[in-house]
Amino acid sequence: MRSTWIILTLFAGSVLPMQAGMNARLGKALESPVAASFISFVVGAIAVAAYGLITKEHVSWSGLKTAPAWLWLGGVLGAFYVTVIIYAFPRIGAPLAFGLVVAGQMIMSILLDQFNLLVTQQHPINVWRILGVLLIIAGVVIIRKN
Repeated sequence: MRSTWIILTLFAGSVLPMQAGMNARLGKALESPVAASFISFVVGAIAVAAYGLITKEHVSWSGLKTAPAWLWLGGVLGAFYVTVIIYAFPRIGAPLAFGLVVAGQMIMSILLDQFNLLVTQQHPINVWRILGVLLIIAGVVIIRKN
């Protein structure tokens, strides 16, 4: 089962540049990256709702009462990410844009793990994690030089 999630996660990551390119082109067609971001989220919300209905996903609506209000900011972060990518993708190119995205994700992931924030289990920073991030940053620098 773990290998299935690894493959699905790799595939999910592989579609992000495609999504960015499609959204950037939509933003150009609409002459508004913000409108393209909005449409992307509306279409995505419809797709997720359809998936939930088809799979009969269980939802604890009472959980909305107990969940802290700040958890709703996840949607704001998603909108920020998609909108920035729509602006950045045509300006700096796909490799640099997603190299920076991966570097940012790894830096934040290590910090979240280190300080046990938003994760289920703490994983302290170690030399291997730092080396991994430095290698990703080195990759971004190499891409930027081209």
